Amino acid sequence: MVIKTAEFVKSSGKWQECPEPTMPEYAFIGRSNVGKSSLINAMMNHKDLAKTSGTPGKTQLINHFLVNENWYLTDLPGYGYAKVSKSLRKDFEKLITNYILNRRNLVNLFVLVDARHTPQKIDLEFIQWCGESGIPFSIVFTKADKLKPNVTIQNVENYKNELHKTWADLPEIYVTSAEKKTGGDEILDFIQKTNEFLKNNSVSFEE
Repeated sequence: MVIKTAEFVKSSGKWQECPEPTMPEYAFIGRSNVGKSSLINAMMNHKDLAKTSGTPGKTQLINHFLVNENWYLTDLPGYGYAKVSKSLRKDFEKLITNYILNRRNLVNLFVLVDARHTPQKIDLEFIQWCGESGIPFSIVFTKADKLKPNVTIQNVENYKNELHKTWADLPEIYVTSAEKKTGGDEILDFIQKTNEFLKNNSVSFEE
């Protein structure tokens, strides 16, 4: 997929405030320091589209971007950030879960996982919740450039082995680096093929 245009649409504090659900939507989520904004910017070839920060937890709203004037990319707040109050963390969780469960044009959720770490309980629990809730999702490993290639491969395999304890079939898995701009094209190819399928089958998101 060639990115011709990518523009910020709006930030929403409630899922009901999101743009009208008339186009396919693909959302990105992960722990607060997983490198989500950097990956989005690399994929869109736009260094300042999604706001990056040295302070984890910067994204506190649902941020919508319109890509090529025919699909939405959504940047969701990070989960599991310990340095905010419990009440604020609950607000984030409510915002995230309500959006994921109620946004009818959400085609796929990309769950970002830091490739440098062993399987984290919070990520595994979120992935399990997605499965139990019937949410279509993919797993995206980030920061692959921070490790030697064989270490990245081993870490991904460790993750797969952990998931296979409760999953018979695994979702699509992508390994990415925002720094080296790798892996993003594969995600965009998936989005393009999915959009073409939806168009060819006249899928509508209208109620």
